[in-house]
Amino acid sequence: MNPSPIGIFDSGLGGLSVLREVRALLPHESLLYFADSRYAPYGEKPEHFVEARTLQVCEWLVAQGCKALVIACNTATMHAVQTLRERLAVPIIGVEPGLKPAAAASRSKVVGVLATANTLKSAKFNRLL
Repeated sequence: MNPSPIGIFDSGLGGLSVLREVRALLPHESLLYFADSRYAPYGEKPEHFVEARTLQVCEWLVAQGCKALVIACNTATMHAVQTLRERLAVPIIGVEPGLKPAAAASRSKVVGVLATANTLKSAKFNRLL
């Protein structure tokens, strides 16, 4: 097993729930969590800021030796995951709402989404509908 940590990034503390799930699924993995409380929340920040800041933090996590990154922030995933996958040489796992599978599993075919205004306005989110 590769002893390098898995990096988990969120714009605040909400990603702690993702950290708990990763810990439960991969109990023998080392984890490195980065909460960007200095710039949180990302929800109303311009798209270019979210992309640049997410890339900056993720480059730092890779420099710390992370072998994979989990982006535990919908807004950061929507605006930066493609850039991260193009520029970083580690696997990138984003949190993307599974809208179609959730609607298919629902009797009413209606699902609710908790998201920032930035996420809801993003082209990537609208492609998931």
